[in-house]
Amino acid sequence: MHNQDQRVGVFIDIQNLYHSAKNLHTAKVNFPSLLKFLVGSRHLIRAIGYVVKSDSSLGEQSFFEALEKGGIELRTKDLQVYADGMKKGDWDVGIAVDAIRMSQSLDVAILVTGDGDFVPLVEYLKWGRGCHVEVASFGRSTSARLKDVADTYINIDDMPQMLIRGGRNSHSRMSRRSK
Repeated sequence: MHNQDQRVGVFIDIQNLYHSAKNLHTAKVNFPSLLKFLVGSRHLIRAIGYVVKSDSSLGEQSFFEALEKGGIELRTKDLQVYADGMKKGDWDVGIAVDAIRMSQSLDVAILVTGDGDFVPLVEYLKWGRGCHVEVASFGRSTSARLKDVADTYINIDDMPQMLIRGGRNSHSRMSRRSK
């Protein structure tokens, strides 16, 4: 199914993956390795990671710099803190807008998220734009509907080599499902 002539765009919900890896595996994602795996021998048009800045700590800044050095263009926004103390910071609309804008230049759109809010985006990219849509995420924290609507689902739970810093893994095989 992979063809080196395919033009690929990768849209990474950094917070979604970061927190899933931390909660499920007490580990961190090796984002540059994951990007290389997902793209393979195909032609990468753009890889965009979406992050929310929660503070100005050195650790957060060095994490962002490491992502950029790994070939991921970053879109950042500040965490919104409301008067009642509630915090909000998501990129759902931004990811959808970028994916739709770029879809005319892509054969394959890869969404790296487990968020079920992206089901309408996947359906639009497939049926409205003719893109093959792949979703990569941690299967145990991913919307079942998102897995179902994707043309290809890649389960990062089954890829221990994509985790770093002491992750615990019970899976050892790679999982890639195509429809």
